[in-house]
This record gives sequence, C-alpha cells and structure tokens, in this order.
Amino acid sequence: MARIDIRKLQKSYNATTRTLHGIDLTFESGEFVVILGPSGCGKSTLLRMIAGLEDITAGEIAIDGTVVNTLEPRERGCAMVFQNYALYPHMSVADNIGYALKVAGVPKEERQRRIRETAAIVGLADYLDRKPAALSGGQRQRVAMGRAIIREPRVFLFDEPLSNLDAKLRVTMRAEIRKLHKRLSATSVFVTHDQVEAMTLADRLVVMNAGHVEQVGKPGEIYDRPATRFVASFIGSPPMNLLPGELDSEDALRLKDGYRIDLPVGARVGFGARRIEIGIRPEHAILTRRGAPGSADAVVDFIEELGASRVVYAELGGTMFAVTVSEAMEVEPGNAIGLILPPERLHAFDAETGRRLEMQRERAPQPA
Repeated sequence: MARIDIRKLQKSYNATTRTLHGIDLTFESGEFVVILGPSGCGKSTLLRMIAGLEDITAGEIAIDGTVVNTLEPRERGCAMVFQNYALYPHMSVADNIGYALKVAGVPKEERQRRIRETAAIVGLADYLDRKPAALSGGQRQRVAMGRAIIREPRVFLFDEPLSNLDAKLRVTMRAEIRKLHKRLSATSVFVTHDQVEAMTLADRLVVMNAGHVEQVGKPGEIYDRPATRFVASFIGSPPMNLLPGELDSEDALRLKDGYRIDLPVGARVGFGARRIEIGIRPEHAILTRRGAPGSADAVVDFIEELGASRVVYAELGGTMFAVTVSEAMEVEPGNAIGLILPPERLHAFDAETGRRLEMQRERAPQPA
C-alpha cells in the first residue's frame, strides 16, 4: 500500500494549451479512488503522470513521501491497466501474465509459481495455455489485471479498463475489481467517464472538469450535496434538474415562470440577493394533476420506460424537466400536469460562478 500526494500539479503542452491547472489531491494508503469526468477533462493525463508516462510541467507527485517526478515508470511501484488490453497475441495467458517477471530475470520456477497464484486470483487458472484470441473480452481484461498484479505493485492505476466491454460484463467486472482491491489492499486509482462505475467502485470520488477538480468526497456525499452546478448536472441519471430563479424574499424563491417556492418554516437563504439556479433530483420532484395546491404547471413532452419506473420529461417554464415516477400513472405526451418541488429537496447554485449556495436553518431562540 502507498499514499499518493499530488501538489499544485500542472500540465501544459505549449504556451496556450494547459490540460491541468494546479491539482492538489491526496490518496490515502489502501484507498480505492475513482477520478470521474467527461472526455478531455484531464483525468487520464493525471493518471499517466502518476505512472510516469507523462512529463510534469509544474508541481510534484510523491508516493509514500518520495517525490517521483524524475523517476522512471518502473521505479515508482505502480502497475497500470489500460482500456486497450495490450496483450501479446502470440503468447499464452501464462506468458502474458509472467512477461514482466521474465524480463526482470526472475527464475523460471519462481515465475511459474507466481503465475499460477496470480491466475487463481483473477479466475484464469484453467486458461493458462490459451492465446488471447481464444478468450472473451472479460477474460482478456483479467489477463491484463493479472499482468499488473504479478508485479506486486504498491499502486494500481486503471485507465477506463471496462470501456470495451458490454453492459452486462461491465457489471460483473466492477464487482471483480472491487473484490480484487479488497483482497490485495493496494492503493487503487481508477479513471472513468461512467458515473455508475464511479459511484459503485469508489471509496472516494474525484470529479474533474476542464483540468480542475470540482469536488472530492464519498459518492453519497457528492450525490446529495454537489459543490457546483457542473457536479449536479454530471452526477445522476437522469441528471439534476436546474431551473433559473430569483430570491423573492427571505423566505421564498421564484422561478423564471413565476412559480413561487416557499422555504421551510424557520429557514433562511444565507446568500443574499443574486441570480440563482434551483436544482432538484428527478426522483425528488412529485408529479401530480394540473392545478394541484403548490404545484407548477407543465406539459409532458416524452416518457422513458425503464421497467420498474418511468422518467417523464415535461416543459416547465421553458426548461425541460425530468421527474422519476415509480407507480403507474396515466400520463401521455401532450398531457397537462402539475409538478411539486419540495423545499427540503432543493439545491441552489450561483448563476454566475456555478458554486453551491447553502440554505441554512436559523437556530431557535434560546430561553432566557
């Protein structure tokens, strides 16, 4: 296991193109950290810099207290699993797994023992004589993981390793990776653009956007309290609804179409008068009949059938709004409906900066 400290890390390819903008992160020993973000946000670049495959423009990376900026990849104690399995097609599974030990000059008997042990860990004990072409996609990915495990690294680095697998196999491999991490107790850093992978795998989640870290925290914390408008819209499926609004008074919010949201009794908005965006998760909004008390008028646009639930998309004040409905409700495209936004489920974001704004509950007066 190893602790990773990343301090003021920057990556520039030329005078005008900067990929990372002063990243500060710490990954604790034995932690499973997932770096999540859209394509081009810099997450794979960050991973490759930890591995030593990308030069560092500024800042430093330390593994167990040793700055590794100038160390070769083989000297860092890291093993990397790529999106592309990168297996040698003419070699057997056993030879692919044990290749690094062969290059390092490990004696044949010791090498074969470690190959057998590693193959058992990744479930390939019965496939050691096969060539990659005779394996499924999931089995090839296990070979790639076995090749990393056999080196007994302090740090595992995963660069979108499940992207080439079908949906069902990805679910299976997520579970296997998580069990493997628990068994090996190594520090793992996993990069993905898939929020389901991120939420299910991570001990701690790092959300990146345009070369910056937007938020770091446990998956549940980030889902429940997104720090920025970007995180709110990126995490969740469907993502959080965001509606432009204004502060009406100290106890109410008003949406663009005039719909008023009264805050809970005793609450206050602790951020003064400014333009804001109001957010609510689709599963927290309530679909009702048009004109119901406390509801906003909307018109159904289309419906996604998901089996156990449905997502109804409706136009609310000129904005597309999603609401998740679990029970069977008789709504069709074109129907007029009502939407209730419970005040206790609302999130608020500064319309200019995108940062989260807190709705704070005032303390009750203390008795004299």
